[in-house]
Amino acid sequence: MHDDITLTAPLQRPTCPTNGRIGRPVDTLILKSCLAVPLTELRATDYHFCREPDCPTVYYAVDGSQVFDEAALRERVYQKHPDDDDIMICYCFQHTIGSIRAELVATGSSTVVEAITAGIQADKCACDIRNPQGACCLGNVHRLVARLHDQLGLAG
Repeated sequence: MHDDITLTAPLQRPTCPTNGRIGRPVDTLILKSCLAVPLTELRATDYHFCREPDCPTVYYAVDGSQVFDEAALRERVYQKHPDDDDIMICYCFQHTIGSIRAELVATGSSTVVEAITAGIQADKCACDIRNPQGACCLGNVHRLVARLHDQLGLAG
């Protein structure tokens, strides 16, 4: 006797139509906050964030109907310019790559993680609507500080 088994195809995660990589799901609220285009352009679908620096797409509709690049956004995106000193890495408290680098050069250490953490604890963070990735920047900041430590030859 055989049991009836229904085989289904593995769930496909939507990929960026520009580079074919899997992006991070984002809430539509972040698009409403970050886009500099009329919000009537948003479709009734889910969107993902493409973090790859070599891809011009920032947000894409999972149904493949739409992409937004940086020209459609109010601000430039850290993930697209990870070496540009003028780019904000923390959109809530306006820390830039350059400001973190300058503090490291001047003092040999950085207080940015502690400053952001204090802002979060004071309930002043709004990454869900200010950071284009739609999530907290602390992971990015930790990695940036470590990378800058290495680049500058600082003990860590």
